[in-house]
Amino acid sequence: MAFGSMHNGGGQAPMSEINVVPLVDVMLVLLIIFIITAPLLTHSVKIDLPKAESAPNITQPEHVELAVSTDGQLFWNGEPVALEELDTRFSIIIAQEPKTELHIRADKLTHYENVARVMSIAAKAGMARIGFITDPSKE
Repeated sequence: MAFGSMHNGGGQAPMSEINVVPLVDVMLVLLIIFIITAPLLTHSVKIDLPKAESAPNITQPEHVELAVSTDGQLFWNGEPVALEELDTRFSIIIAQEPKTELHIRADKLTHYENVARVMSIAAKAGMARIGFITDPSKE
C-alpha cells in the first residue's frame, strides 16, 4: 500500500500512485450483474395473434400524360394537341376531377422553355400535381 513508508527520504512528496483495486472490484461487480440480467432481457412471451388478410385499396387518381417532343410538338395521352388548346383541356379535366395529375414526358433534347410553358399553363388552370416521367434505362 502507498500510505507511507519507514523511509524518510527528503520530505513530504505527494503520492502519485492510483489505487486501482476498488475500480477493478466495481467493474467485476457490474460484469456479474450484466451476466445475470442479460438472459432475462431476451425472454419473450409467446402469443397467438389472430390472422387476417386484406388487400390494399389503392385508388389511383386520374392522370393525364403530356409528351413534349424535341421540336415542341405536344401529345395529350398520345394524340397531337396544339399549345392553345391546353388551357381549355386542363380546365375541363380539373372541373371533372380536381385531383388529376399531370405527367410530363419530355424528350431529352427538348428545350426547357417548352416544358416550362406547359407547366405554367397547367398551374394557371389549377393543376396542383405535376410530375415528370423519366426513362431509367442507361444509354
